[in-house]
Amino acid sequence: MASSSIPLESLVIVHNVAKRHNVGTLARSATAFGVTEMILIGKRDFNSFGSHGSTSHLRFRHFHSLSDARHYLKEERDCDICGVEIADGAVSIEKHPFRKSTAFLLGNEGSGLSEKEYAMCDFFVYISQYGGGTASLNVTVAASIVLHQFGVWAGFSETSREGNKFVVAQKPEKMTKRNYCAESIEFIVEKRKNKKENSCDFFDEIKKDDLTSSNIMEDLFAG
Repeated sequence: MASSSIPLESLVIVHNVAKRHNVGTLARSATAFGVTEMILIGKRDFNSFGSHGSTSHLRFRHFHSLSDARHYLKEERDCDICGVEIADGAVSIEKHPFRKSTAFLLGNEGSGLSEKEYAMCDFFVYISQYGGGTASLNVTVAASIVLHQFGVWAGFSETSREGNKFVVAQKPEKMTKRNYCAESIEFIVEKRKNKKENSCDFFDEIKKDDLTSSNIMEDLFAG
């Protein structure tokens, strides 16, 4: 456990996550494990699918580039930046190689961290596996494990429970606008039928007659 008089925080950096629905489920895990802020780099928009309303309990901050985000995290927040990757020199997350507040950067679901993302990080952690059936974990699963382990190290207080659930905090009265797509399937179908030009980026380049529910879901969650 950490021994520091300075309040410790965890942050999550979202840059190169290919499947946009993963950002919503990532936000849910971030809320559960005490993340202070999610840093969005590049596109502002994301799909809230899977968040279960947790986005209202998180702060979001947007930057246009990795370098801008790194400057904010290092100079203004005094954070270490930890890459979650099976990389040379990476330390097992179980060893809790943390020193202070930390921002976690997770790689792309297929290609992992890019060269520029590697250069942004101060150190790397990986998650030990004990079975040989898969080469790596889903990005949101990996994030959940890492954020939980940081919370254990930092000594975060456990949220109170009621019955078989944790108590959900009240939503903040003043909420900034959330720049994400949260339309229903029915709304998407109607939008595609009407061929509206000002649809969200997530639904661009959709084939004209491809309106089955299964294909709609693929369009929603395609990388």
